[in-house]
Parts: sequence; C-alpha cells; structure tokens
Amino acid sequence: MSDQNVYTDFKNEMTYADYLSLDQLLASQNRLSGHHDEMLFIIIHQVSELWMKLIIHEIQAACDSLKHNQFEPAFKQLARVSKIQEQIIKAWDVLATMTPSEYIEFRDSLGKASGFQSYQYRLIEFSLGYKIPHILKIYEQDQEIYDVLNQAYQEKGLYDIAIDKLYEAGFQIPEELLNRDFSKPYVKSEEVKAAWSAVYKDSQTYWTLYQLAEKLVDLEDWHQQWRFRHMKTVERIIGFKKGTGGSSGVNYLKSVLDSYFFPELWDLRTEL
Repeated sequence: MSDQNVYTDFKNEMTYADYLSLDQLLASQNRLSGHHDEMLFIIIHQVSELWMKLIIHEIQAACDSLKHNQFEPAFKQLARVSKIQEQIIKAWDVLATMTPSEYIEFRDSLGKASGFQSYQYRLIEFSLGYKIPHILKIYEQDQEIYDVLNQAYQEKGLYDIAIDKLYEAGFQIPEELLNRDFSKPYVKSEEVKAAWSAVYKDSQTYWTLYQLAEKLVDLEDWHQQWRFRHMKTVERIIGFKKGTGGSSGVNYLKSVLDSYFFPELWDLRTEL
C-alpha cells in the first residue's frame, strides 16, 4: 500500500541527501589500487572515524556536565559512548572477512598512511588520560590538528574530573594530584583507591559517585575489547609484519592491552 501523502516536490526544499551531504560523503571512497577489497578497507575506517567523532562529542559533553555537577546527563552521555564502542568493535568483524592474500594486493597503495595516525583516536586517548609525549610529533605538519591535540593534551581528562568529584564529596585527595601537570600520564594513587573503595563499600550513601565509577568501568571495558579485536584482526590479516606507519603492528597493539585509564577502579575489585 502506497502512502499518498509522501512529499515529492523538492525544487525548493532540502532533501535527505542534502541534509546529510551524501554527495560529498559517498564520493569520499577513493580507491588507489582498483582492488575490490580496498572499498571495504576504506569504508570500515571511515565509519570508525565517524563513530569516533561522536565519541569525542559525547565525552566532551560528559566532562562539561560533570564540571557543573550535572551527573544524570553525564551518565547518559557516557552510556552512549559505550554503545558506540560496541558498534566500532563489530566493524572489526567485517574487516576480518578480508584475507591476507586480498590485503596484500593493495597494501602498498597506503604508503606510510596508517590508523596509528588517527588524530581522533588520539583525542579519545587524551580525554581518557592516556598521554605519550612523542605521539604529538606525528601531527606537526598540520598546525590546526596539532593545536587541537595539544590543547587536549594539556587539559584535564575525564578521570581527573571524576577525581575532583571525589574531593568535592569530602574524600582526602592530595593537593598535588588535584593540581598536577595534566600533560603527564596519570599515576595511580592509594588515596584515590581508598576513596573509590569507600564509595563501593557504601554505595547507597555515595550512589552518584558509585554510578559514575561504573560508567567509567563500562567505558574502559569496551575500549579494551576494541583494542583486543583490533589486535586480533591485524594479526589475522598481516601477522606480525610492521604497520604501514612504521609501528611494530601486533606487538604494539598487544602492549597497550595492559594499560589502564582508571587503574584504581580495577585494583579495588581484588580487595573488596
């Protein structure tokens, strides 16, 4: 049965394609080799970059919400991030349908380009407190991107703001931790672990902080799953070859599996 009321005259109206800039979006899959599977490779990475753009949007909003003690909006925003992470993980399953013999047909076309250079992924890492000094050098050739990354590199991350909330709730957090150099990687603190432990042991009294902690654990759990699927997909397709951008490939991806954004929240689970 057709819908007789569907609008059909778009001479002076914006269309679905106009709103989404589909002409530009769908013209951005430019294969360099002509190989059939290069289309898959490009689209998977473009889709992941779009999801990462939304992750950054939501984490930044969550940070702003927490700064203004608007916890419920922050929880909604962080929950959305976890759902987005789930979608990105599924993307690796699609990419894994490509075999080593198929990838090798167009890998040389990538030159030195590599997912290791994704500046949006670095923005996500910086917002979660994972900051490595030499990473910024990759982006020095693009001043606009470098400035955005450098600003994020210097700012408080999501976990730093969560620790501020512990302090505001009356927990004893060292002054040097609250006002540290936020461009340095976070080093776990016994005082922070003690505070989170108290929150978990009396969740009814500290219900808001307890929910915040669990939202952070959700986020890190999904991120680690993303890292694992990334590592296994790369191993499945190129084994232990070096990455196109010069990284050690699978060995590098394995090494970051043991790094934590919110270490105290994981450590206390053994002790509770």
